[in-house]
Amino acid sequence: MTVRLVDGPNRCSGRVEVYQDGSWGTVCDDNWALLDAQVVCRELSCGPATEAPHQAHFGEGSSSILLDDVACMGSEGSLLECSSGGIGNHDCGHDEDANGISRVRLVNGPNNCSGRVEVFDSGQWGTVCDDDWDQRDAQVMCREFGCGEALEAFGSARFGKGSGSISLDDLACSGSEDSLLQCPHSGLGNHDCGHHEDAGNNSISRVRLVNGPNNCSGRVEVFHSGQWGTVCDDDWDLLDAKVVCRALGCGVALEAPDQAHFGQGRGEIWLKDVQCSGNEGSLLGCSSDGLRSHNCGHSEDAAVISDLTVRLVDGPNRCSGRVEVYQDGSWGTVCDDNWALLDAQVVCRELSCGPATEAPHQAHFGEGSGSILLDDVACMGSEGSLLECSSGGIGNHDCGHDEDASVTCMMGKILPDP
Repeated sequence: MTVRLVDGPNRCSGRVEVYQDGSWGTVCDDNWALLDAQVVCRELSCGPATEAPHQAHFGEGSSSILLDDVACMGSEGSLLECSSGGIGNHDCGHDEDANGISRVRLVNGPNNCSGRVEVFDSGQWGTVCDDDWDQRDAQVMCREFGCGEALEAFGSARFGKGSGSISLDDLACSGSEDSLLQCPHSGLGNHDCGHHEDAGNNSISRVRLVNGPNNCSGRVEVFHSGQWGTVCDDDWDLLDAKVVCRALGCGVALEAPDQAHFGQGRGEIWLKDVQCSGNEGSLLGCSSDGLRSHNCGHSEDAAVISDLTVRLVDGPNRCSGRVEVYQDGSWGTVCDDNWALLDAQVVCRELSCGPATEAPHQAHFGEGSGSILLDDVACMGSEGSLLECSSGGIGNHDCGHDEDASVTCMMGKILPDP
């Protein structure tokens, strides 16, 4: 992860900082606008940006100022992909530090497009009551999050009960609004509900990555006519992979491998000659030869590799298992010395698996077989990646694999076994 929001009320609102050459630095607010904040919020899986405050709204930073004159189009996968004056080039002071704010989120779901709906108001996150919650309300949420078409509008705390306030009730969206907060409602904080009525949302996911080391790298598959099929690698490139990564909340696309890099699929080959501009919200929004029109074999199945650096393995599903991190081309385990729930929280967030529920020790999901890459991990809980947490350093440890650390996330208790 190359960006974070700090000193705000939560991880989705705060002063913008970017990571470069081993340290974090701030961003100057010259030309800072909502499109720039939008890229930050998307990169952090925080939903749409609602504000882009200037003048060190969340306090002044104390490190280097790394970016100035940022000019995003809004579709980039990372703030560092946006046009700017270049790393370290600026004419600013920390009184001009840029900020970002997101006021709507989906939590406790299996991905960035499904979960319990929450709204930020008066310094805290609150839920939405399911009175009158319907498909039109869900459609606005899906559009706001760039998640395509609403599949279901859940009530009765389908994704678990919230624990804070209840912020909205009696929502009555027409379905055309750009944000949930634009819809008519009974007023912030006005409700007659309990958390057993918390509203949830589920959007259609028509693209997935399979057979890779984690859910953000693998063979590209598209869902159509009731079944999954692959994508031919003719004209497949990094712009196409970028759209896939954005749609799946997987950070930055690093590679767009061809020739069945993650193995050959079966069944239909749904797409060929995909030509994305990089700005599309879904692979199906890109130009192509059309569904099922191809002259390819599965030896040409397209793939994607993202910058995800952590995975959970040998558990019952992708959200529970032994923790492994990726470094220098290989996966290695994490020692359980000082391993705690705050560390597990960072892993679960990074994998879009909901909150952490357990942080087991002593190779709970079996011993790994490669290197032990981390020891004495000490996360604050707000980091965007496990590799951002304090530790003894890559490869420094005094452990055996009988001390491999593990994690169980909330979605690990909900997802079916594969």
